[in-house]
Amino acid sequence: MEFLTHHRDRADAGELRARLVERHWSFMDRYERQLIARGPTLDRLTGQATGSVHLVELPSPRAARNFALDDPNYQAGVSRDVLVRRWQNLLGRTMWEFPGGEDGPHRYFVLGLAPAGDLDVSLPADTSELIAYGPLLSDDGGTRLGVAALVRAADPTSARQLFGDQAYATVEVHDWEFGGRP
Repeated sequence: MEFLTHHRDRADAGELRARLVERHWSFMDRYERQLIARGPTLDRLTGQATGSVHLVELPSPRAARNFALDDPNYQAGVSRDVLVRRWQNLLGRTMWEFPGGEDGPHRYFVLGLAPAGDLDVSLPADTSELIAYGPLLSDDGGTRLGVAALVRAADPTSARQLFGDQAYATVEVHDWEFGGRP
């Protein structure tokens, strides 16, 4: 099963996050083979981390919650909250296999939370700028709850347009970059 975890940092967590970077990376090293994508969300103006996104393959919803809550950043209080949702990798690849590579600006994490009802989560016609894409699902996989994507786009508005005209309860667009050890 594939999962999304999205940690949102407390406003004053930058210094603590910086002190914990090696502990966080060491924790993530244990999941190297299961990671589909990882990286921080960033403040558009300052470039400082505002949270993190992990797409990871794990055996169960319980394992995904443990993964999210055992992260040293979460344990130390960097995060103000964390979203853990089942996710489906419609591209069938990792971020390291993205043909556009990891260098360059203008990468975004786009999260669309769906209202009640059916949701079309098929791949867009043009997938060339998609790093990762797929539906958010209930723990049993039976209900589509939204869509999460990592995308290269000219700007946040262009990244948002990835989801087309579908009505979402909310859509968030966060600056994002490839994560992990340099």
